[in-house]
Amino acid sequence: MTPADDRSREDAADNTLTARRLGIDTRREAVIFMRRDCHVCRSEGLAAHARVRVANGKRAIIATLYHVTTELLPPGEAGLSEAAWESLGVAGGGAITVSHARPLASMSTVRARIYGNRLSEDEMHLVIGDIVAGRYSDIDLSAFITACAALPLNEAETVALTRAMVDAGDRLQWPTAPVVDKHCVGGLPGNRTTPIVVAIVTACGLTMPKTSSRAITSPAGTADTMETLAPVALDIAQMRRVVEREGGCIVWGGAVRLSPADDILIGVERALDIDSEGQLVASVLSKKIAAGSTHLVLDMPVGPTAKVRSAESAEILAKTLSSVGKAFGIETRVLQTDGTQPVGHSIGPALEARDVLSVLRGEAGAPEDLRDRAVHLAGALLELAGHAPDGTGATEAAETLADGHAWAKFQAICEAQGGMRTPPQASHRMPVLAPANGTVTTIDNRKIARVAKFAGAPDAKAAGIRLHFRLGDRVEEGQPLYTIHAESPGELAYALGYAAANADIVSVTEP
Repeated sequence: MTPADDRSREDAADNTLTARRLGIDTRREAVIFMRRDCHVCRSEGLAAHARVRVANGKRAIIATLYHVTTELLPPGEAGLSEAAWESLGVAGGGAITVSHARPLASMSTVRARIYGNRLSEDEMHLVIGDIVAGRYSDIDLSAFITACAALPLNEAETVALTRAMVDAGDRLQWPTAPVVDKHCVGGLPGNRTTPIVVAIVTACGLTMPKTSSRAITSPAGTADTMETLAPVALDIAQMRRVVEREGGCIVWGGAVRLSPADDILIGVERALDIDSEGQLVASVLSKKIAAGSTHLVLDMPVGPTAKVRSAESAEILAKTLSSVGKAFGIETRVLQTDGTQPVGHSIGPALEARDVLSVLRGEAGAPEDLRDRAVHLAGALLELAGHAPDGTGATEAAETLADGHAWAKFQAICEAQGGMRTPPQASHRMPVLAPANGTVTTIDNRKIARVAKFAGAPDAKAAGIRLHFRLGDRVEEGQPLYTIHAESPGELAYALGYAAANADIVSVTEP
């Protein structure tokens, strides 16, 4: 029997149900809820947590099945999660058919990777194609991500994964060149240089269509922070209009179909708290390639509690990023930067946005380290793109910031993206106090980021941390080391509990 004959047999079976929208948010994963005693479950032998094919006419998805044992659903009905409902385009009370899903050939590839086999470019395309098509459950995605982390991707696999992620989505082309971009490999709280860099380099006349991610394992991603200042969920046509008008943009990559697998994988990586090197490289470069970038500066913070712990590790990662970038025609420059402590005064979307505004406006008390890092990165981009001679880019970037041109350009970009916003402020705050007189000797980036996450960041946009001291500063017993911001008393208490149990988040050494 051919596959077409088999499908006709399935559709002819008595496996029709009436769809009901349950309004359950399961993020990207399509879920269907069916009564355990449903005639379709019985006749098809569908067990809970099975992967099933759900069809609405010519539209079909693969969904995860959960059984209902109460009267939530009457006989003859099936409930759909929001993701399933939207993917199927079901009208109220519409009929759907449910049957076994065919085994995915790409899952045998994932299983082979678990056992140590390297993946070819064709196999990577097969896996990524099924991921983008929504055929993978979160369990399947976790298996793929873990398999690629436990046995790190080699360079050939990293190139293959990058190419598969680019090919799975749209790819932008721009009438002008060069097209520049920057990226930070992460692991450093508060390092929100992107809005400042975009404002500087576009004010200098370069093209920078910046697509950014939401947080993976951090309390804020660039898209989370920028969303408190202007709309970021622009489609490709809107993004083009902004870039054509202002030379640049700062938008959420998940709203455009550029490397669509990336945001799917990021969602699971965030839950697993995994961000392996090969997937990091593919994630970064696939978005840049798809966005049409030709020149890329990479900020690589190095420190004992940053994502990259040593200069040696940084050199290895920089080599991989540059080599994979070269395979796709992207000229890269990797800058190793200080990763020993958070950047700026704040951690969390809205709080970091206020730091960005203070730097762009040239306000007294603006975080100097954030300003200096942004100027350093913007200067490197100006030089890499041939706009400024080597050794002069930082000076031009600093002048563009100081004379107000960058601030004017940033406001124009925000207006073009839909209008500038005022970042929200948290209604609940509590300081964490210095335990003794002394000097601030260490700040644990990972733990202080976790405090901000326990306070609600990045989902609660106003939540996070406000830092009051830097490394080397003198403090007195009882002075606030940092203040926790939260949008609810429960989240504030949760963050305070973690801070109290981890007194080494900020270490104060007595004289």
